[in-house]
Amino acid sequence: MQFKEKDAMSFPISNAGVDLSGQTALVTGASSGLGHRFAQVLAGAGARVALAGRRNDRLETLAAQIRDAGGEAHALKLDMADPAALPAAVAEVENELGLVTILINNAGVPDAQLATKMPLELIDQVLNVNVRGPFILAREVAARLIKAGRPGRIINIASVAAFHYASPGASLYSVSKAAVVRMTEVLAVEWSAARINVNCIAPGAFDTEMMDGMRSRIGDDFIAQFPRKRLGHPAQLDSTLLYLASPGSDAVTGTVIRVDDGQCPR
Repeated sequence: MQFKEKDAMSFPISNAGVDLSGQTALVTGASSGLGHRFAQVLAGAGARVALAGRRNDRLETLAAQIRDAGGEAHALKLDMADPAALPAAVAEVENELGLVTILINNAGVPDAQLATKMPLELIDQVLNVNVRGPFILAREVAARLIKAGRPGRIINIASVAAFHYASPGASLYSVSKAAVVRMTEVLAVEWSAARINVNCIAPGAFDTEMMDGMRSRIGDDFIAQFPRKRLGHPAQLDSTLLYLASPGSDAVTGTVIRVDDGQCPR
């Protein structure tokens, strides 16, 4: 079983009773996939949403959709591999929408090559986008929250690949996502007294643009090996995202929540 585009009608934008009015959320990798859905869900719960990514046309389209639905959104082009651009992006969002109180570190890139075949440029790109960029953004958001004396939520998006590696071709991606898990844990400790909760979602295989690239390379046979024989739909992460972004998770920090539809062993 696979989710098709038409199945999106079965997954309306949910707010699960969560009110994020007055909050400003920055979502990276918002031009497609999980980030696109995350931005819609946070806006639906009342947050002002900054949409960051490299494909500005898609970001502007999403921002217009959010505004048409009565929300508030700002699109900004951002390359997570450019360290100088990251503090500037946070400053831009603060100027346009207010202090960032929710950060969704979602942007990421795959490696899709054997470790012995990777060029150094690919190694740098994967680590810069998946690890260095999220770390810099997290510390920039946290520093501003601490200065303002405001609590906040930082939600990092890792992967079950941080815990389970079954087939070759994604070793560096797996390493980078394991780093995201550990980053979540240590920053949660460092910023706990400042009331900044740092948590992580580790999705399994979800039906996204990144997954499309993998399927074009290796086919769909791997899906039949999952117990439920399907990919996840991004909407199935809505409730986890909203829980971690909401006051309901006030005592939850340094936690990694796996959402993989039972795909991976425990």
